[in-house]
Amino acid sequence: MNKVLVLASNSFSGSNFIDNQLNEGYQVFGISRSKEINSVFLPYKNNKNYKNFKFFKYDLNNNLDEIIDLIKKERISYIVNFAAQSMVGQSWDKPEDWFMTNTVSTIKFHNELKNLDFLDKYVHVSTPEVYGTCSGLIQEHTNYNPSTPYATSRAAADMSLKNFYDTYDFPVVFTRAANVFGEHQQLYRIVPKAILSFLSNEKLPLHGGGHSVRSFIHMDDVSDATNKILQNGKIGDIYHISTRQNISIRELVEMTAKQLDVNFEDNVEITEDRKGKDGAYLLDSTKLRETLNWNETISLENGIDRTIQWVKDNYETLLTQPMNYIHKA
Repeated sequence: MNKVLVLASNSFSGSNFIDNQLNEGYQVFGISRSKEINSVFLPYKNNKNYKNFKFFKYDLNNNLDEIIDLIKKERISYIVNFAAQSMVGQSWDKPEDWFMTNTVSTIKFHNELKNLDFLDKYVHVSTPEVYGTCSGLIQEHTNYNPSTPYATSRAAADMSLKNFYDTYDFPVVFTRAANVFGEHQQLYRIVPKAILSFLSNEKLPLHGGGHSVRSFIHMDDVSDATNKILQNGKIGDIYHISTRQNISIRELVEMTAKQLDVNFEDNVEITEDRKGKDGAYLLDSTKLRETLNWNETISLENGIDRTIQWVKDNYETLLTQPMNYIHKA
């Protein structure tokens, strides 16, 4: 049984990918700096192969030695790293925390990994935020132009990894996905937050009127793409994961309101936009589709329907969970 280590197992992306890997027959090791969160956010808890999962409460900033010891002891040949301080707007408040996790500690981790001769592939989950605001579809060779501390901290680690690949043949593959959503997502993200706000008669704050344009993709499709990249992606390459449908945040919220049969105007309030927010970044996913035979299977409308049903099924539990991001250094 192949072994895969997933960093940030409590994250939306990480927990969903663990569920995917258990279905693929992997033995999965999950690492998070916090204890396992409420199971409503952890789809792998109900996986029929859950016995093949082990969780470790390790922090990349403080437990690097323990993480490396685990990798060596188990001789884990595949690593997928979702770990990052990920909130963009909040990165202005204390940028040193973002650089410590996303740059310094991450590079220390890579420096240890480069010495492991049994590491077959390291999937580094990056972000399109490194490109800044762009026009048209962005291809994988687009120059970095980050506009926030978060984006700059991620770009720095990406560039360091490129150095490691060029110098040490480090077995890295990069992924950058469009805006993910779906069941089990944290409630401060726009889709579940809108759904829960509308169902509980709370007004949804719409930053800057919601005019930024994005592509939203269901997390199941991203996990499927990440699995294909893990198995067959070319070492040293970058892969964009995105749908071909682009939509403004406002239109997305309007669609959600319509599917819940609530009045959009009565249930949102326009608030100030966050600093450095990119107007648009739209990813060209042609490379992934043509070289690894990937296509999305869940439409935006169907994905929102599924997320609405998840919120309704877990409504009472979700009301007890945080609706806003809580920063941890």
